[in-house]
Amino acid sequence: MNDAADGFETIEMHTGGEPVRIVVKGYPNIPGETILAKRRHAREQLDHIRRMLMFEPRGHYDMYGVIPVKPDHPEADLAVLFMHNEGYSTMCGHATIAIGRWAIDTGLIARSEPETRFNLQVPCGLVRLRVAVSGTTTGTVHFESVPAFAAALDCQVDIPELGRLTLDIGYGGAFYALVPAAAIGLDLKRSPVAQIVERADRVTQAVKRQVKLEHPDDPDLAFLYGTIVTDGNDAWEPDATRNVCVFAEREVDRSPTGSGVTARIAVQHAKGLIKLDQERRFESLTDAIFTGRAISTGRLGRFDTVTVEVGGRAHYTGRARYTVEADDMLGEGFLLR
Repeated sequence: MNDAADGFETIEMHTGGEPVRIVVKGYPNIPGETILAKRRHAREQLDHIRRMLMFEPRGHYDMYGVIPVKPDHPEADLAVLFMHNEGYSTMCGHATIAIGRWAIDTGLIARSEPETRFNLQVPCGLVRLRVAVSGTTTGTVHFESVPAFAAALDCQVDIPELGRLTLDIGYGGAFYALVPAAAIGLDLKRSPVAQIVERADRVTQAVKRQVKLEHPDDPDLAFLYGTIVTDGNDAWEPDATRNVCVFAEREVDRSPTGSGVTARIAVQHAKGLIKLDQERRFESLTDAIFTGRAISTGRLGRFDTVTVEVGGRAHYTGRARYTVEADDMLGEGFLLR
């Protein structure tokens, strides 16, 4: 591996327990006129770097990463690609929240009290951030999603060993199947995580085989990212609703999943279960909380859409420098699970 003679430097963060590894030095320039072209180039030409930084011995099965790139959107202040155990996602809310804090703390975005605003380009489009700022302290980060929509409501899917299920598919920068835990024999407070992962992945694979997805902007966005298992509490209420997102290659999100919160709210709004500006609280397996509310409506292609604002907190865990020795047979990354 000769991409960076001096290694790769990263900032390490987490949002609700979900890791965020931001590559701040060593990643080669990614060519491409658009951010989706950059995403394709990274996937096709530079994937060995993703494996090295995400996989063992430097990472683990559920690691998550961010690659800053040059924006091509005229309103964007910054741009990033996202990476994980399977490839490169189109949107990531928990990482966007971490980037919101990091960008201001490092001076990439000028600090302004009591709130700093900037725009971030991600593969699915432009998201708008507002970050609470007091002196040298950065607090809660909110972001406004790209147009989100219900892609399919009350969709019938045959799941091996689970039978025919009725589920919804929502788009919040990525597509998710949404299924109540009880429908697949789970309890999010009691079921083992391994069992949640196995059944959620079974749903994901069945939906991929049986449901054709479309996105009006670009076919590169039209793929199922994962399944969100919910507690079934979709109508608005003051208490938090719990969900678990299993995405990419059976990766488990420790946070409530920002793009997943967006997709859930889009579906809830489409079903008339939540109104504009009704804020909901979403809880993850770590008991971390994101807030979410639909703030406006619109239209994209044949879909009625909502713009969703999601809020949460991110924290630093350290910084690191990673290298690969020439004679290290395992240095380019591996996974045991």
